[in-house]
Amino acid sequence: MSDKKARPVNVRKPEIMERVRPEIERYGSPLVERILQGGSRLELPGLSIRIASSFGFCDGVRRAIEMAYASCALFEGQRIWLIGEIIHNPEVNARLDAMGLRHLPWKADNPEYAALGESDIVIIPAFGLPVPMRQMLEERGVRLVDTTCGNVIKVWQRVKQYAARGITSIIHGKARHEESLATASHSLGVDGKGRFLVVFNEEDARLVADYILGKGVKGDFLAHFEGCHSEGFDPDRDLAEIGMANQTTMLKGETAHIQQLLRAAIGQRDGDDARFHMFDTICGATQDRQNALYELLDEPLDMMVIVGGYNSSNTTHLASIAAERVPTYFVESADCLLGGRAVSCYDPAARAIVQRELPAALDNPARTLRVGITAGASCPANVIEQVIRKLASLRGHELA
Repeated sequence: MSDKKARPVNVRKPEIMERVRPEIERYGSPLVERILQGGSRLELPGLSIRIASSFGFCDGVRRAIEMAYASCALFEGQRIWLIGEIIHNPEVNARLDAMGLRHLPWKADNPEYAALGESDIVIIPAFGLPVPMRQMLEERGVRLVDTTCGNVIKVWQRVKQYAARGITSIIHGKARHEESLATASHSLGVDGKGRFLVVFNEEDARLVADYILGKGVKGDFLAHFEGCHSEGFDPDRDLAEIGMANQTTMLKGETAHIQQLLRAAIGQRDGDDARFHMFDTICGATQDRQNALYELLDEPLDMMVIVGGYNSSNTTHLASIAAERVPTYFVESADCLLGGRAVSCYDPAARAIVQRELPAALDNPARTLRVGITAGASCPANVIEQVIRKLASLRGHELA
């Protein structure tokens, strides 16, 4: 390692935060606040809008955005880099781009990294970074602004404990998601000898459970999980003792089900589940938003609108939950409401943007259209406001 060392920078200085506060406040919404104060309902002739009790920006996302804005203010005129996206929301990322942030890819071997030096400022996104990328930046001596969410760091601490005890980490998540990539790297432990396997859904979990019970073929197993496990992963050896962890934004109910499947398999194989370990690493904000959506879905609704970035994991899960109960429209912004009944929205099941029609009740002026609204943890309130205003305008209302 070179003599250079990355210098962590505290950008949340009082005078800097005061400078950026007006920009941060632009993400708020007086209209949404008024609706919340009115019982989370907006009642208009022909339209009833009900907002979930927990939605939108979480504390970790707000902190990351504040630090990105503060970096631009503190280091104005200098080269400021952001690895990937600060969060998964197009509105937020577009504004930061307009402030002159430069982007670095999620591949440490990219030539742009080789040009970095002590004069560069590099912002680590809220998802965190894989260990090798962090080490590379430290060796280059850059100034680091680390916005990694505290909930993500808690997961890292858990998987490192697993590695130290020789326990394989089973990570419920998306293998190529930034957060899961970072967590997987930490599950290797300080000596790099730890092991991990990323499972995405119940199908993956059943394959793991079957293998634990001696029902799988090693070659088929490794082919199915290609790119989703640590180097040299041997299911005969590495599934002997396992510990659960999560990408923090996964669907809580699915995580619990996967845990039950794997615990049962270990118990059946061993006669007890002593070699199964579990720690709930779904973040509190994700749980709150999922719970609030379930509560909202208990009300009579004609449709749900989910607002947020299409590449946001926690928002996608909200859309999937709602779609099981009521016609659901997952939109990035008010621009997705095309006029009339036409909507451009994202279908998580098809993984594609599709065009759909709003319920026919919209065409009946004597019928009150009942709409539920929520948003993922990376969606600002001003975007939610724009969607509400657009929905109101479809019923002929202009909101103050």
